[in-house]
Amino acid sequence: MKAPPDSVLRIVYLSLGWLLIVLTPVIGALPGPGGVFVFAAGAALLLKNSNWVKRAYVRYTKRYPSHGRLADKVLRRPPAPRGRAKPETSD
Repeated sequence: MKAPPDSVLRIVYLSLGWLLIVLTPVIGALPGPGGVFVFAAGAALLLKNSNWVKRAYVRYTKRYPSHGRLADKVLRRPPAPRGRAKPETSD
């Protein structure tokens, strides 16, 4: 069996990502933290496969650098330079 073309798989991932984000309030109403994980999975699929969502995320993190630093910490990656420059220390 041949693998589907990348464009078809990308559309499937985008659709699944939006579906998970739309279902987040429904699942969030259930007891437990399920809505957080459903939203995170949908956002991850969209960030991986949509250039528009990537650009919107970059604009958001440039506008609110503290939220971007929090996202970097949660994702366990080194902080990206955003917002104002770090103050230099004199040696």
